[in-house]
Amino acid sequence: MRHPPRLSALLTGAALAMASCAFAVTGTASGAAAAPLCTVKYSVVGQWAGGFQGAVTVTNNSSALNGWSLGFGFPAGQTVSQGWGAKWSQTGPAVTAVNEDWNAALAAGASVTTGFIASWSGANTAPGTFTLNGTPCTTGPGPDPTPTTPTPTPTDPPDPPDPVSGAPELSVTGNRLTDQNGATRRLLGVNRSGGEFMCVQGHGIFDGPVDDASVRAIADWKANTVRIPLNEECWLGLDHIKPEYRGTNYIDAVKGLVGRVLAQGMTPVVELHWTYGQYTGNSSGCADVHASCQKPMPDARYAPAFWTSVADTFKSERRVAFDLFNEPYPDRATPTAAQAWSCWRDGGTCPGIGYEVAGMQDLVDAVRTTGARNLVLVPGIAYSNDLSQWLTHAPTDPTGNLAAAWHVYNFNTCSDEACWNSTLAPVAARVPVVAGEIGENTCGHAFIDRVMAWFDARALSYLGWTWNTWNCNSGPALITSYDGTPTPFGIGLRDRLRALN
Repeated sequence: MRHPPRLSALLTGAALAMASCAFAVTGTASGAAAAPLCTVKYSVVGQWAGGFQGAVTVTNNSSALNGWSLGFGFPAGQTVSQGWGAKWSQTGPAVTAVNEDWNAALAAGASVTTGFIASWSGANTAPGTFTLNGTPCTTGPGPDPTPTTPTPTPTDPPDPPDPVSGAPELSVTGNRLTDQNGATRRLLGVNRSGGEFMCVQGHGIFDGPVDDASVRAIADWKANTVRIPLNEECWLGLDHIKPEYRGTNYIDAVKGLVGRVLAQGMTPVVELHWTYGQYTGNSSGCADVHASCQKPMPDARYAPAFWTSVADTFKSERRVAFDLFNEPYPDRATPTAAQAWSCWRDGGTCPGIGYEVAGMQDLVDAVRTTGARNLVLVPGIAYSNDLSQWLTHAPTDPTGNLAAAWHVYNFNTCSDEACWNSTLAPVAARVPVVAGEIGENTCGHAFIDRVMAWFDARALSYLGWTWNTWNCNSGPALITSYDGTPTPFGIGLRDRLRALN
């Protein structure tokens, strides 16, 4: 979220049940048993009143394919509304998923996973028959066993692992966040603004109290995550920052807040918010070269050093997550989207930006070269509201522990379900998506109610902006008091968190 100058000190129900049904689909030739044409795993990833998310993994057990078409029929009137990983269509009960250009090649023994959102009523019975490129694959038992082969005894699927208590060490498993036990986790909570602007403005380190009582008040909302925005110049101790608010004093204050968040069983997400570099182009937040507003991209001069220092500070505490940069907007400076995404990932000299840029790959490298294996969140462009080319341009990570970060407010471009279905859902099918900021400038919660419903239906993560006592007309504020008294906007988030937990 962008900040104005300092003003007044500046579903219901349990988490989604996971239902799945998996079966092998085999084809046989006459005579001796033939190798199965394909193996299919069909899963209901999440289900809610009137709708569900499904996933289909197809393994090619035959010769290599250059182009594939999966077909199946819904037996109970289910209707696909949108999908990803394939071109989806439906006529009556018959559903077809045809490869995208990027996954057309399916080698022998290779698998491909696609996903979809569909409606249902009455019963959500799984499909019984699949075809691959028009060839039927049946769900029959296959060849008769020989007399010496014992008949397998059906067993119940294993119970899902229990989550660890307290804040977890988070890892990326497919498109889920998981803890040390392998249990799926969601980041649900709030932002605690102040550390990004108070120090550079010379007013302090945090805006309002961050003592034990104020952190307990966040936990009382049943939040499990607190995102903590930071200022790179204050962390690195640059001379123009007041001594009492920079360097060791600033770092110790941040470490203290992180410790109190962990003590309440919540995940701290430390995030780089305001950075060095003069930018006066389209949508400029300020003309200052120093870290006094949101810049379009992090700078190569200080941002990698910031993340090296932060990662060194917290690498022994894997319960802390890292959010690389608040809201990139190179798209406002560069002439084309292709240039914006290239700048986003690779940095360097970017059109329209007058300082040397650190790309997302530079920042991932800065974190990982310290040996830190903490979860890293990587935001998109357009103030983190655009993930449309995130998968194509995602930085590489030797630990495989990257998630996509996304922000949404009622005034953003991508602020309705149609956009979320078309641009966000395909990313969420491949990697975890964390909405690091959700909010609205209406002083109410009608918009975030829609956001949370969409995210809850898909078991995704979200954090409300912000746990500060600001006038809602100058920026979304969740509380009127640091004891946790909610604003009308905050009531929506508080009640949803309490219902989920």
